[in-house]
Amino acid sequence: MYVPSSVDSDRPQQRVLEAATEIPGGHVTGWAAFAWAGARWFDGVDGNGNARPVPIVVTNHRYRTRPGILLSAERLPLGQWYVLDGVSGTHPLRSAAFEARRATTLRHAVALLDMALQTDRVSIAELVEYAGTLNGWYGVEQLRQAIGLADENSWSPMEPEMRLHWQLDLGLPHPLCNHPIFDLAGDHIGTPDLLDVEAGVVGEYDGGFHLAGERRAGDIQRESLFRRAGLEYVTMTSFDRRDPTRFLQRTQEARARALRQGQERRWTSDPPAWWTPTVTVEQRRALTKAQRRRFLRGVA
Repeated sequence: MYVPSSVDSDRPQQRVLEAATEIPGGHVTGWAAFAWAGARWFDGVDGNGNARPVPIVVTNHRYRTRPGILLSAERLPLGQWYVLDGVSGTHPLRSAAFEARRATTLRHAVALLDMALQTDRVSIAELVEYAGTLNGWYGVEQLRQAIGLADENSWSPMEPEMRLHWQLDLGLPHPLCNHPIFDLAGDHIGTPDLLDVEAGVVGEYDGGFHLAGERRAGDIQRESLFRRAGLEYVTMTSFDRRDPTRFLQRTQEARARALRQGQERRWTSDPPAWWTPTVTVEQRRALTKAQRRRFLRGVA
């Protein structure tokens, strides 16, 4: 076995392939199984930009851990692995649970589950049922807590991070994620990252690519439309990730204004009859290939 010098061995899928080749008879799991299947957000890099080891489940103890590979000897029942393009990997439920059980924090576990749910290869109901079979396994309590906080309609890892500030730091109810908002005539106003239905507050995450040009102009117009419909608006930026104190304060102030105004709502989160909903895994799985291309472009 060899790798041509022209190949970028830092690419996630290449790393998975090389690791799987080193451990014949093993089954890639966790982020590596999702990356090999082409999942968007599983790049095998930690929060500091360092490459994470490729996790591989082995069914015997003749292998030793080596650089770039994390071996797991947890039992692997029949039916929990499959072969894709010559590489054996664990079932998506097993892979997602592995990541959440071993995540360094509960918030990180939730973000990992959100990104697994975005692939539509697992659902929250399926994760709940699977977690029920893991009594006594390492990290299962964190997995169960993470499932309770997860959402099937996050579009990027920043969204669960922002959502958990609302839920865990401010004690707010679970907001709707990427849920379309309509005016009372049934016209689509916009689809915000977060929506606090109780108070009528929209939450948006603005990364660096939101700060200039056409994208910035579009964001300003979106904010105007939301406010025109009577919604309060709060933005989280990349700078707020270092210290979310000001973002939390802005959220509390926006929510207080929204509740204080108490005006008649000129918006609804209930879609009109002609709208095709895509906010749950079940709804997205029911789409045809043409519908997925049309409705999920740039998302999944």
